[in-house]
Amino acid sequence: MCDVRLERRRDEPPFAGGDLGAMAAPNPILGERFSKALAMAVEIHGDQSRKGVNTPYLGHILGVTSLVIDYGGNEDQAIAALLHDGPEDQGGQELLDRIGDEFGSEVERIVRACSDTLVEDPDDKPEWQERKETYLAHLESAQEDELFVSCADKVFNLRAIVADFREEGDVLWDRFTGKRDGTLWYYRTLTKVFERRLADRLTGELRRAMDALEELLAVGHQ
Repeated sequence: MCDVRLERRRDEPPFAGGDLGAMAAPNPILGERFSKALAMAVEIHGDQSRKGVNTPYLGHILGVTSLVIDYGGNEDQAIAALLHDGPEDQGGQELLDRIGDEFGSEVERIVRACSDTLVEDPDDKPEWQERKETYLAHLESAQEDELFVSCADKVFNLRAIVADFREEGDVLWDRFTGKRDGTLWYYRTLTKVFERRLADRLTGELRRAMDALEELLAVGHQ
């Protein structure tokens, strides 16, 4: 499978031609499509807060997008990161179709691959365990760019869990539908799947976050 990402040349100096006054051009250049996607993300998520707290949900969206950009993603992948939660959380198939119309089939495909359901009514969604098992099975055949954006999402989530667990302890798990055992099962399994299927530095970040959580669990939050 061809890796369609543009690898960021992190070993190169940050300035072009040795001229400290001339910064190198970004790669990729994020243009009007990205700006339009950012506006759509604000439209979709602007009134949402993060689960269990009152911080804007857009912090998650921007954090995932930052990881995609910093770890070498191209513009389509950065746009998909901005919109990755929209259809699952807010607009279902109708929003996914709109994303495809406005940003193209590649972005639509990646966003769909990041969604565990397109059912809009919470009462009609499959049970949490079923959704997560289905998503894990889907990752076994997902394309590399789909895995890449999904992994960025999981890295950001798991880092947030680690930070909040340090502050709150076991009270944290009450936020999650899967509670303590289900959430730990899901992220432990995700980490193993990504380690097997995605040869990328982001996978190492996911493992480091998972290990940090395991260390916290081992020292007193059983």
